[in-house]
Amino acid sequence: MAQSKSVSNHTTPDLSLYILTFNCGRTPVQPEAFAPYLFSALRSNLPGQLPPELLVLCLQELAPISYAFLGGSFLTPYLDAWNDVVKLACKDFDTSRSSNTGDADGDGSSDATVPTTRSTDYVNIVSRNLGLTAIMVFARTDVVDHIGWIQTAGVGLGVSDMGNKGAVGARLGYKWKDSSTVHPRSGSLNNEEEDEGPGEVQLTFVAAHLAAMEDALEQRNEDYKNIVQRLVFVPETKVATTANKGGGVRDEHAEDAPLLQGEFDVDSGPAQRNLPAESGIYSAHSHLFFAGDLNYRTSLLQPSPLDVQERFPQPTSDETDPKHFKHLLAEDQLTQQVKAGKALHGLTEAPIDFPPTYKYDPDGSKAVTLDGEQPWPWARHRWPSWCDRIFFWQPNGDVQVRPLKYTSLPLFASSDHRPVALAATVPLKAVSDTKQDQNAPFTIDPEWKGRRAMARRKELVVGLLAYLALTREGNGLLAATTIGAVGGWLILRSLLLV
Repeated sequence: MAQSKSVSNHTTPDLSLYILTFNCGRTPVQPEAFAPYLFSALRSNLPGQLPPELLVLCLQELAPISYAFLGGSFLTPYLDAWNDVVKLACKDFDTSRSSNTGDADGDGSSDATVPTTRSTDYVNIVSRNLGLTAIMVFARTDVVDHIGWIQTAGVGLGVSDMGNKGAVGARLGYKWKDSSTVHPRSGSLNNEEEDEGPGEVQLTFVAAHLAAMEDALEQRNEDYKNIVQRLVFVPETKVATTANKGGGVRDEHAEDAPLLQGEFDVDSGPAQRNLPAESGIYSAHSHLFFAGDLNYRTSLLQPSPLDVQERFPQPTSDETDPKHFKHLLAEDQLTQQVKAGKALHGLTEAPIDFPPTYKYDPDGSKAVTLDGEQPWPWARHRWPSWCDRIFFWQPNGDVQVRPLKYTSLPLFASSDHRPVALAATVPLKAVSDTKQDQNAPFTIDPEWKGRRAMARRKELVVGLLAYLALTREGNGLLAATTIGAVGGWLILRSLLLV
């Protein structure tokens, strides 16, 4: 675990989290190119450092619309590529490190460090998409047994509620202080903690893709309202528990089923009996992280040629320079809407200290070197904007999220967005913030389930038509079917004429 802090004269351990959001540009990620940068938001990568205990990937434009709407095995190559990214990125971490054993002899001093070995592998415990938006949650192998239960949910925000835009969420219960829990730094729990019995911290992660274009500000606010009203978690009645670490269950993209991978059991019964029958993204007992291509811009209008020349940011450390990105950051729509109480109600964000994440004109051979002094290659018809963001709920009391680093990753040739990542910790202590339920800005739509079912049927029709019309495989299938039908008709006709 990332660290500990003193609370009421005893140690409260923290859970380390790492959240990344990326608009994939409907193109498979290249694992060898992306993996070296996946953990860029870690403050250091020192020998012996472990990757975070939970890793969450919030992905937009994961695949072409035909594959994304059909789901299932059509998305397998796209999700497998991200699994490969995680595996390759973990190779940069050592499997052994030194950790302090704590004051084992009770003399008030720290004892000498001893070498310990802990896994740097991850298990993919959630892979869920709704249309083109997906969420993948990974748990480090040494903590995966602490996952007590998982819920998933999604909502379409596109045409006729379909998932060309949308949001997908995962909520999980992380157990600690049970009979198998040992603090990774101290190696033991004190008697006070042992007497308290098992505990649980709830974590909610939402990946979202809101309406595009400069002038769609009000639609983006409406999209967030629809997420609050129609992204609804319900206790799961059927959970997959025996997927392989590498491959996964490939019927997992069903809209009404949780998508779980990993060699572990998830308790979908007793652990969820005390959960509400329906709950939205705001919960008095859960941390909330909201990430994605939120698409808020820095202007309501398209840029003029003069804007491109004089106001588009370029690399400079001089904050008085008109081309320093902080001048444009002052125009950020999302910051303004949050302050006005019109979007992401009650959520907060770590300070932004990175340039706009959109819209770039990628140069494939130089894309990953853009953190240097090279000019930023902006697309000239869109205002550079901080479209890709990660927000979180900050509960009251001593269970607050602690952001460690919030940054963008380099530009990759497959997308006109830069990824954004947040490294953070949360105390392993149950959240009980009744204000969060009371402050949910909108009530759950009683028709949410029927609207999602209707939209899903439309997605299948649109996905099939797009597959036949826009993909090479679909074109071949359509041609073969047409040839077969014509051939069959000619044979039947010849038989009838005999």
